Amino acid sequence: MPTASYDACIDAALTQLGAPDGALLPILHAIQAEHGYVPSDAVPAIADRLNLSRAEVHGVLSYYHHFRKAPAGKVVVQLCQAEACQSVGSEALAAHAKRSLGIDFHQTTSDGSVTLEPVYCLGHCACGPSMMVGERVHARVDEHRFDALVARARSNA
Repeated sequence: MPTASYDACIDAALTQLGAPDGALLPILHAIQAEHGYVPSDAVPAIADRLNLSRAEVHGVLSYYHHFRKAPAGKVVVQLCQAEACQSVGSEALAAHAKRSLGIDFHQTTSDGSVTLEPVYCLGHCACGPSMMVGERVHARVDEHRFDALVARARSNA
């Protein structure tokens, strides 16, 4: 990835904030929005501009699961793991999803088609377990519905 692209994201975030204090998260969000993830070669540019160590930037990047360090799959599947969904079977659904896709949370299938992510509340607490495929939320998801939704999303991707 070109450093100029990172610099543009950094400049835009700094311009919007008006100061480098507190700019790290907005910059990480801007780079991920632009590239789909935060490439490791963006870390030095961010650290230099904010007068932080690379370790500090990496620490924040690795602390927040929202930030990707590699490109996501064509389809991003988010399974709710909050307590309300857990009470109606989200843990079993997550185990099925991991087996079915052959990956764990925060991983992408070997063909690059699906990334599986945990999420902690999709706002459908009365209709769990819930999942999000791309930008669409689905409620009362069981193993069969999970498989159907993922198969449809893969075929449309």
